[in-house]
Amino acid sequence: MLPRPLDTLGRPLHDLRISVTDRCNFRCVYCMPRAVFGPDHAFLPREELLSFDELTRLVTIFTGLGVEKVRLTGGEPLVRRDLPSLVARLAALPGVQDLTLTTNGVLLPGQAPALREAGLHRVTVSLDADDDETFMRLNDARVPVSKVLGGIEAAEAAGLGPIKLNMVVKRGWNEHAILPMARRFHGTGRILRFIEYMDVGHSNGWRLDDVVTADEILSTIASEFPIEPMPPTKRGEVAERYRYLDGGGEIGVIASVTRPFCGACDRARLSADGQLYTCLFATQGHDLRSLLRSGASDDELEAQLRTIWNLRDDRYSELRSAETVDLPKVEMSYIGG
Repeated sequence: MLPRPLDTLGRPLHDLRISVTDRCNFRCVYCMPRAVFGPDHAFLPREELLSFDELTRLVTIFTGLGVEKVRLTGGEPLVRRDLPSLVARLAALPGVQDLTLTTNGVLLPGQAPALREAGLHRVTVSLDADDDETFMRLNDARVPVSKVLGGIEAAEAAGLGPIKLNMVVKRGWNEHAILPMARRFHGTGRILRFIEYMDVGHSNGWRLDDVVTADEILSTIASEFPIEPMPPTKRGEVAERYRYLDGGGEIGVIASVTRPFCGACDRARLSADGQLYTCLFATQGHDLRSLLRSGASDDELEAQLRTIWNLRDDRYSELRSAETVDLPKVEMSYIGG
């Protein structure tokens, strides 16, 4: 057996994030702004999406290279038809030790039991504010907070906890919701994670001035809830962890902009149409779908994946500049977060 591949910076491959669809029922301003993703936007036709057979085959090969954690994303993954059947296939693979899903939560009440029965371990739910005015302005789909909270409750009832919640903080939009969100989830066992607004893609009009920094976020929370740092659970963990001193649980901060964590990044991302990206901020991918559909053997696919990872030198967040921000990067809705 060949050794586990390392990239040019000595980073192993551990996590694989799979976008199962480029479609979403939200139009969040930092991800799929309606001005770009409007009624005339051309989404991928079904035949261009990787099939569940193709995805299962690829994940099997990835686990042979060291992948242990698989996260299903989108778009909104729950709009992909028959998703529990894919979950069941992936959960049955011996190399997959952690199978998770990131969702906006709205469709969880109808799907959480089937997902849990199929073998899904956990879900992460996106929620950017806990008041309807702010949240509906951000999601631009007239979806109230209650719909997401109902999804969270359904996931917990199905055994898909503990729930992690992701809040992207964008200046001028929802920084006022930091403390209310902390208050709502303090002591609930749900782990709230604050994410600095990032320059993913090329359509969200990102500016550095729009970033509410990790220092600002932590200072805001500490003004009411004293906190202290916690050690990471594993190497390569993107969220810096903090615990409430009063025993009310923990929070996380994902600070790609002001506290880059490229040095320990062990993630690859697979788009819904089979492009492999080795960085969230990539400008181009590697076409695995063509290899799959041209009759490549498993050995040939594995060799190609090894080569891609061995040559990887991505560290965008450490190099971010005015010039790199303007590069035509792949959209977040295309490869997930």
